[in-house]
Amino acid sequence: MFNLWFFLIFSTLAWGIAEIFYKKGNGVKEKYAHLKTAMFVGFFMGAYALVIFIIQACDPVDGLTFLKNFPINFVYYLPVAACYIVSMACSYFGVRFIAESISDPIENTSGAIVPLLCLAFLPATREDYLTWPIMLGIAVVIVGILCLGFFDKNGKDERHKKYGKKLAIAGIAMPFCYMLLDSLGTFLDIFYTDDVESTILVGVTEGNLEHTANCAYEFTFLLVAIGILIFLKCKHVKIFDLGEDAPTEPMVEGEVAVAQKKNWFQKVMSQKWKILAAIFETAGQATYLFALSEGSGIAAVILGAGTVIISFILSRIFLKEKLTWLQYLFIAIIFAGIITLSLLGV
Repeated sequence: MFNLWFFLIFSTLAWGIAEIFYKKGNGVKEKYAHLKTAMFVGFFMGAYALVIFIIQACDPVDGLTFLKNFPINFVYYLPVAACYIVSMACSYFGVRFIAESISDPIENTSGAIVPLLCLAFLPATREDYLTWPIMLGIAVVIVGILCLGFFDKNGKDERHKKYGKKLAIAGIAMPFCYMLLDSLGTFLDIFYTDDVESTILVGVTEGNLEHTANCAYEFTFLLVAIGILIFLKCKHVKIFDLGEDAPTEPMVEGEVAVAQKKNWFQKVMSQKWKILAAIFETAGQATYLFALSEGSGIAAVILGAGTVIISFILSRIFLKEKLTWLQYLFIAIIFAGIITLSLLGV
């Protein structure tokens, strides 16, 4: 039980902290900041997946079966991985233009969408989800989201003025894209990994079902990261450039030469927020996976509300984000809905 709580609390803290680094690392001035962030996350995820893959492959009982079936399971799991990865890329883009205090509550309302998808497409789950507390929680979240957007007039005007209409609209649309895609990914994950007897994954056991799915997801993320790296190189974008520290005024010839002579440590530090975000994202994923292997539904309780509340508090403290009292009210309503759904194990 101690291990379970340690893993869950660590995951919650890691993902909450990662949200702050995502915000700091995805500046408006850096055109491909969101792609660089996704690339770093993919490489760190891939490195961790390789460790888990080797451990599973060396299992004396199921190792050979795991190895033999992993290629087909990798293909089967692609739709789930795609939903998760694209949703995260949307989040990285959107956070460049809107406050973390607004984007994160919207993104984490995916917990309200998943029960609706289960009700619609998984008849066996209807007795679990078709209860008045869950329906009330979903209604509370939806009302909170609608009101948060409706009463964000000052924020909309400010975004239009700073970024232009197209980027302002795209920015606020990204958390909703994340919410929908992450909901679909979570729904598919339930379909794939809820029961070892009914999963479409091949040759998995109770002991390696989550690890198989996780390795497939993270290796897919690694391939996406390699694709992004190739794209950025084709665009002649420097990976370790000045990044968010780039000067607002053009540099003279001597200053350019000095910037180009930066050593490797200085270059890495120019992208420190993205790298830290990737490290904390991967660390949270790793400990969450071990928590899942404990086989307890308490994961939904801690992570459903914990991550968004921690990121909200940290964004207020470290990012100095300030909202109107109405926005705080409706974010509190969204929190209430998320917590309700989490406590119900959704």
